[in-house]
Amino acid sequence: MRSFTPALVLFFFFGSLLWTSCGSEEKVAGPPLEIPVIEVLTDDVPIHQEFVGQLSGIYDIPIRARVEGWLEGLRFDEGRSVKKGQLLYMIDKQPFEAMVAEALSNLAATKTGLVNAEAEYNRYKPLVEIAAVSQSDYDAALASYDAAKATVAAAEANLEFSRIQLGYTSMYSPINGIIGKTKARVGEFVGRDPNPVILNTVSRIDTMRAEFFLSEQTYLMLSRYATRQGRNIHDPKNPRLREPNMELILSDGSIFEHKGHVGFIDREVDPSTGAILVQAIFPNPEGLLRPGQFARVKVKMTDIDNAILVPQRCLSELQGIYSITTVDAENKIVVKQVEVGPIYKDFHVINSGLEMGDKIVLEGIQKVRPGMVVNPQLTTYESKYSGEINK
Repeated sequence: MRSFTPALVLFFFFGSLLWTSCGSEEKVAGPPLEIPVIEVLTDDVPIHQEFVGQLSGIYDIPIRARVEGWLEGLRFDEGRSVKKGQLLYMIDKQPFEAMVAEALSNLAATKTGLVNAEAEYNRYKPLVEIAAVSQSDYDAALASYDAAKATVAAAEANLEFSRIQLGYTSMYSPINGIIGKTKARVGEFVGRDPNPVILNTVSRIDTMRAEFFLSEQTYLMLSRYATRQGRNIHDPKNPRLREPNMELILSDGSIFEHKGHVGFIDREVDPSTGAILVQAIFPNPEGLLRPGQFARVKVKMTDIDNAILVPQRCLSELQGIYSITTVDAENKIVVKQVEVGPIYKDFHVINSGLEMGDKIVLEGIQKVRPGMVVNPQLTTYESKYSGEINK
């Protein structure tokens, strides 16, 4: 009977364990993991940029005290609508009425002097022709007559000025609009710093202006794009210039109901900031917008034809480097580094790193690793903006 050495027994024991382990691994290993994938998406992408702008009425006209005096009355309700020509403020008129009376008195005196000088001139005129008076006496009478006429003209101008000053004591609304909070009350002295000079502002808000700044590079991009679209922003007579193509995003994130257009672009780039002022015009029939509000103006800058798009959630970013998990022709996982462009809806434009036909892992990125063989399941991506997109 053959005997077994302890070493031989151990060899058979560990060999049986190894065979059992390999067999169990073969039983556990299943088919490749099913992974949802989508093909690279393409679309014509409009590129927008947003700029922070401040709103003002189409007209914001300050009500100024053009003469000094004590404020006597307010004839409006703050924050309410006012009509063109409506009386708003009244300044004490008495000092200015006294000026008018004094100017009238001076005018009357100068007219009396003119009558006397004219009579003297008319008396000397026929006498000088027959040499009954000297030429020098005639010249003196003529000079007095001309001086009297000039004095009357000056007195009339002074009277007109006094009446204008008196008229400034009553301030009227120059437009239909909404008036704000008054900066002076009855009994205050106005019209001289540090007392209020600008007493209020009347704004017309059925149309609003939104002013914002573009960098020089952005301005060039916008100008060239507008020219290609037949909307030359430098031609004020171009009817297409007023086509509404701008959106206003309010502070609560909502998009204003009415679109706007370019009102004007400033004549120069500010050399200290490298920016140029742009004014957009937005209709405001409901009166929702008010002067002083801040909002973001969304402007279409250009178009990218047949842009390569990937859902934003498919991108991975590490220290500014973006990558996308793909499946190659052999159904192996390949991580590709990409260069990203602007955001469009819930997609990112890919400038480089992907090609048409590439399959992108849509879900389960955390379950795969480079080189792993998977079973890709081609599906469609449902964008929250436009439903199914898979071109």
